[in-house]
Amino acid sequence: MTVPPTEHAPAQPGAVPPPGCPAHIADGPGGATRLYGPAAETDPMGLYEKLRAAHGPVAPVLLDGDVRAWLVLGYLENRDVASRPTQFSRDPRVWHGWRSGEIDPATSPLIPMIGWRPDCVCADGEEHQRLRGAVTAGLDQFDHRGVRRHITRFAHQVIDTFCENGEAELVEQFTEAVPMLTLSHLLGMSDEDAPRLVHAARDLFKATETSLASNAYVLECLEKLVAEKHARPGHDIASALLAHPAGLTDEEVQHHLRLILLAGYETTANLMSNVMRMVVTDPRFRGSLAGGQMTLPEAVEQVLWDEPPLMVCPGRWANGDTTLGGQQIKAGDMLLLGLAAGNVDRTIRPDSATPVHHNRAHLSFSAGTHECPGQDIGRIIADAGIDILLTRLPDIALAVPEESLSWRSSTWARHLTALPVTFAPRPPQSDDLPAPLPAPPPQSNGRPVPPPRPVSAPGTARGPEPRASWMTRLRRLLRGR
Repeated sequence: MTVPPTEHAPAQPGAVPPPGCPAHIADGPGGATRLYGPAAETDPMGLYEKLRAAHGPVAPVLLDGDVRAWLVLGYLENRDVASRPTQFSRDPRVWHGWRSGEIDPATSPLIPMIGWRPDCVCADGEEHQRLRGAVTAGLDQFDHRGVRRHITRFAHQVIDTFCENGEAELVEQFTEAVPMLTLSHLLGMSDEDAPRLVHAARDLFKATETSLASNAYVLECLEKLVAEKHARPGHDIASALLAHPAGLTDEEVQHHLRLILLAGYETTANLMSNVMRMVVTDPRFRGSLAGGQMTLPEAVEQVLWDEPPLMVCPGRWANGDTTLGGQQIKAGDMLLLGLAAGNVDRTIRPDSATPVHHNRAHLSFSAGTHECPGQDIGRIIADAGIDILLTRLPDIALAVPEESLSWRSSTWARHLTALPVTFAPRPPQSDDLPAPLPAPPPQSNGRPVPPPRPVSAPGTARGPEPRASWMTRLRRLLRGR
């Protein structure tokens, strides 16, 4: 990548801090700014604005290991890059960094995020259409009312675990648990495998020394899931991908399940956390909801504008030399979509305080041919889950001073670490819920379908005691983060 010449920066007297100034802490080789480390993790939105002021809508940045890239900050520039696949490829093999030795594929924590995989995210043209069509069909097989019914059941079950206590920590106990249960059900995973699998999936976004090991564990679990669905298909995404006419290989199915798990769980859990934080910390936000000036789906859209669950999206690679946002982009350069920065670009949003909850033109699910195909399911999980929580616990309130809330940040996302709340204790309600809709019978593909296990009569001998509940296992894993 060619580092932009100094004339691209605004020529303002005193705009460039003198050498030794703390503002230079994030500077790396060539004057590019590090998009990782303490400075980036403390105030990512502030960092984006400094980059915008210094370089305009496209800025040179460094990823972990001082890997060079361009961060696209402008709203229009983000849409331009996302909508021109012939100029900006999704195939990371275009990147010149592989040939120059800029990265070590065996050790770099960036590999799970920017490495090539046999999925639709890393494909263009006809290959992308083939793979994307299978993913879309797998997601579209679920009726939204049926999905909402499952979410309702899961949300009530989760709330029942803490509603009698009068207090809860919503990130661990609710906003992470409900998407995990829903997505594991849709993918076809068992309750026993889901907690640890999702915990490993979240670790990939941290870009730490454990990311490669977590990625390997995720792929191992999904490989077993694919084998299980070959033997016993069901009404789930894994089975739908295996049966699709596009003829996906087992490896392609495995990597698409990984993609859905990573993108779906990470973004939905973060979105729900961000919405609930606004509910318990912003009286105007909560008042608009309670007074009917803003519906819950509109509140979700407002948060998607202001705090997108994925702040930076990797990646695009230039197929040839071009100009973008006043910068000279060279063939093989890496570009990152700055979703959070684009959403607050003053070009399209002069006053960030003006409500935009009625508008879905944000970048939070990217744009163009690679726009997230599962965004509607993510919206349903957030909308239905939060609606049930606020209906059952309408007096929910923040249990700590707002300034004590903390976040865990990485290059790609920013996570609220905890959201302690209080409320009046209430009894569980799950016993009063209607039974879930039965799933369609499994397809046998010519093979005999094993009969259901018999239920032991009262007083008869039983097998070993069941393992700890999914919630207990999830709590143990999350506490170990």
